[in-house]
Amino acid sequence: MVELDALVRHLDALLDAGAFQDYCPNGLQVQGRPRVGRLVSGVTASQALIEAAVERGADALLVHHGYFWKGESPCITGMKRRRLGMLLAHDISLIAYHLPLDAHAELGNNAQLGRLLGFVTEAPLRPDGIGCLGRLDAPQDGAALKTRIAARLGREPLWIPGGDTPVRRVAWCTGGAQGMIEQAAAAGMDAFISGEISEQTVHVAREAGIHYYAAGHHATERYGPRALGEAVAETFGIEHAFIDIDNPA
Repeated sequence: MVELDALVRHLDALLDAGAFQDYCPNGLQVQGRPRVGRLVSGVTASQALIEAAVERGADALLVHHGYFWKGESPCITGMKRRRLGMLLAHDISLIAYHLPLDAHAELGNNAQLGRLLGFVTEAPLRPDGIGCLGRLDAPQDGAALKTRIAARLGREPLWIPGGDTPVRRVAWCTGGAQGMIEQAAAAGMDAFISGEISEQTVHVAREAGIHYYAAGHHATERYGPRALGEAVAETFGIEHAFIDIDNPA
């Protein structure tokens, strides 16, 4: 068992949470029981994930997408009431890290995705550490890289060819980072991978001559929460389970 306050302090320091101007609060969002012996991690604090955490007897839930986003209604009604009500009824803490978990150089979403895909990471894509610039272990054509991504993620990415250029240098940023494709192209990358795609992303890829792969917001962000949960469980000697709630987006 570990004190909840000690666990949160450790996570805040590990992820340098205070260094980010984010769209939501990072760290402890809902306070539950004071000690944690069983931790569940996941991507998004959905109703389904909360129910799974209750079934596992979790003391705390660690996620990438938590609550209280800027611009959302502050009213505790409907879906928000049901989610918070279940956490409070079962005395489960909700701990969430958004941009800090994207940026961490070892446990973060981008670091973990690059490792899974077998890329060599060379530098961050953004000065705050979010996103990565790197290269393949050996050049591949665009279709072969699509096959590689599909095999590693268990999901077929949407590929927008950027011409016939073979892929040697690649940039990636998980989740809704499709707008960073122009930064990737300006950095001389042959390909860019993110989770989502927008209408204009297609035109940028074609006109800038950079292959683009939309590999899924959820699919690209499964690996940071799991790695973080495993790391803190090992540090404090507590139980941990990563629960993947399927999401096609």
